[in-house]
Amino acid sequence: MFLTLIISTLLTLVELNCENLFDTRHDPSKQDLEFLPDGSRHWTPYKYWEKLNAVGKALLASSDELPDLVALCEVEGDTVLHDLTRRSLLRNAGYSYLVTASPDVRGIDVALLYRPVRFRPLCYDYLTVPPLPGMRPTRDILYVKGRVVSGDTLHLFVVHAPSRYGGELPTRSHRLHVAETLKAAVDSIGMSHNIVVAGDFNDYADSPSLRYLSTHRLRNVTRQAKGRHGARATYRYEGLWASIDHILATPSMARRVAEVYIGDAPFLLEADEEYGGQKPFRTFSGFRYHGGTSDHLPLVARFRF
Repeated sequence: MFLTLIISTLLTLVELNCENLFDTRHDPSKQDLEFLPDGSRHWTPYKYWEKLNAVGKALLASSDELPDLVALCEVEGDTVLHDLTRRSLLRNAGYSYLVTASPDVRGIDVALLYRPVRFRPLCYDYLTVPPLPGMRPTRDILYVKGRVVSGDTLHLFVVHAPSRYGGELPTRSHRLHVAETLKAAVDSIGMSHNIVVAGDFNDYADSPSLRYLSTHRLRNVTRQAKGRHGARATYRYEGLWASIDHILATPSMARRVAEVYIGDAPFLLEADEEYGGQKPFRTFSGFRYHGGTSDHLPLVARFRF
């Protein structure tokens, strides 16, 4: 009698909004003057390198093993990603990266870090979201097709939808527009494939944009994710925990989920003196430098192949 040994491997994906991870140099084509040493936020090289190392520390602490894939939001282009992967605490982690070059007026983009020994990109693209009337140009959606260590093909999308600045209702159509663009891209691949979407949707699980995606069979696999140190979501606003960061998957990929949770290591939290309890330890409170990592917490999903 012959026995077949089946060995599964876990692939760890972390999503994190880095809260304005800008470098300290001016891009003449972008509105980034506030993040300069003489800008309104007094964004000095010291603060920049503190921020890079804080983000690196958050990623390293998010999983017992080095994350295989990291979807990042609110990063300012290639220089920041080079410094993060080559010159920060992550310099020995062996990450490569892909980053968009979006029409966002402030110059913020989305990116994917990946470990080449665990994920090999086969192709990638930037999906531009054409602005609606009254809508500012927003972040491109990053698409990456690659092969995981098991040999399976994985399709990844990294999303950062427009904010609610100006009011939730007036900007709702902007986020729905991103969801429609994303849905069309997923449909072009096919719902039977292994597809994962990760990012900051600036909407909650029961918001119209997320409901729209769920009705088209993308499952919110992190909807019930909780932290191990008290966090009940990735974001806290006026004392209420609620996630605007999500990881979605096609049914075939959702069946591979082994574990989901929020990376809420104690150093990523601080006391909420106004509302009680704890909240994410952010970098800025308004325009005042606060010294934390981000106003979002890392979101973690582990998939079994």
